[in-house]
Amino acid sequence: MPYLDVNDTTLYYEDEGAGPALLLLHGWGTSGQTWGAQLPEFTGDHRVVTVDWRGCGRSARPFRGNTVAGVVGDLAALIGALRLDRPVVVGSSIGATFATELGLRHPESVGGVVAVNGPSYWPSQGMPLAELTDGLRRARAGTVAGWVPEWYAPGTAPALIDWTVRQILDSGVHIDQHFHTAADYDPRPALPGLRVPIHYLHGELDTQIPLEVPRTCAALTPGAEVGVIAGAGHMPHQERPDEFNAALRTALARMAPAAHAPA
Repeated sequence: MPYLDVNDTTLYYEDEGAGPALLLLHGWGTSGQTWGAQLPEFTGDHRVVTVDWRGCGRSARPFRGNTVAGVVGDLAALIGALRLDRPVVVGSSIGATFATELGLRHPESVGGVVAVNGPSYWPSQGMPLAELTDGLRRARAGTVAGWVPEWYAPGTAPALIDWTVRQILDSGVHIDQHFHTAADYDPRPALPGLRVPIHYLHGELDTQIPLEVPRTCAALTPGAEVGVIAGAGHMPHQERPDEFNAALRTALARMAPAAHAPA
């Protein structure tokens, strides 16, 4: 199985297909398996890498490094180790934060960013930060089981929600450290200086990160656009995969010339 040692941890990744590179980043507590509906669509004409970032899925669960800087450093090392040629980085939820920060901190290594239901500044989100962190500490299973259904639009199959809950409970507890700094995270001041193309895709019915967030970020980012996935919540790539895949193809086509230009 493909594992890579980077920094002080070990990452699980999968690398399929050939063509322009895509790096897909999952959200908090889940894994690269959340992109299962995208792999058949894109591996035919792209090199697609999914990775379980530190603390999640099949990767190691180190106590340290569970910060934006720590994960972004891991991802930059992975891009170099796998010799990815300026991939377009597609990130979901906090994965969109990592993707955006990769573009800001390592523009020479990134061809573009697609932020899916993110990035975020915490005051916009659903559950209050203090309530969430306290709930995870005191009653992790119950807090996750109560919170995750809010990620999805009404009518979502219960099996998908249950699978998401299981993934999160299978991940390490140290990923909760991301919430300790979430209150201070705000990408807006840096976005006007972003040197790689970015496109925002967002579920219409997201209650965790409302549409005002990507629209505000796009207004600050040169050339950015927002695509809305109708009827989807916080996880549009899973809830409405056909519509999401079509929107992602449109975003990739629009950023293609810029994605392959020198940073």
